Amino acid sequence: MRITSTLFALWTAFAVTTAAPAVAAEKTVVVELFTSQGCSSCPPADALLAKLDENADVIALALHVDYWDYIGWKDIFADPAYTARQKGYARAAGARSIYTPQMVIGGLDHVVGFKPMDVANTVQKHRDVPDGAEIAARLANNTVVVTLEPGRKRGQMTVSLIGYEPKETVKIKRGENAGRTITYTNTVREMVNLGKWDGRSKKTFRHPKPEGGLAVVIVQEDKHGPMVAAARVR
Repeated sequence: MRITSTLFALWTAFAVTTAAPAVAAEKTVVVELFTSQGCSSCPPADALLAKLDENADVIALALHVDYWDYIGWKDIFADPAYTARQKGYARAAGARSIYTPQMVIGGLDHVVGFKPMDVANTVQKHRDVPDGAEIAARLANNTVVVTLEPGRKRGQMTVSLIGYEPKETVKIKRGENAGRTITYTNTVREMVNLGKWDGRSKKTFRHPKPEGGLAVVIVQEDKHGPMVAAARVR
């Protein structure tokens, strides 16, 4: 299935009219796309993630899973850890199976990755929910320093540092996408669990910069729960 130019126009118009002003973009919405180079339905979702990345208040991440690797082409970005993360989301949602392309928005809502209006509506819903904590992340001498300040959210939360590459182009020679050259946006290269936080007092984490050109930090309720806060590493 391919996204038509009409749907892209609708998506672009929707994204522009609903995006928060850059000067006030404290709230960020995390969108995780579970994708694979071996999945013929994934390129439209990969393209949609690139459109999402144009919004300053959206953190769009591509996590390449490995369960398509047996069908003629091994995804060079695939990692079993990302498959495990997707399975964790499925368990949290009570789902019996996983699939690609799937977007998980705000750690909570699951949307088929090539349905732009469903994605747009869900992103907007999460824009309207205030962050549960204050977060700042900066790079100092190749070390990421994360500072968390208490907000409305209390309880066990997981703090993760994610490194990713903004753009990578791959020539796919075999499998369902054989002969295609695809540019991938925000491909996750490393995920680091920094530790736990209960949201009751200020806390600071430090960790070497992860693999990838850019990085973000996310705070999420335990056991693949909803996102509490997120920030780009500046």
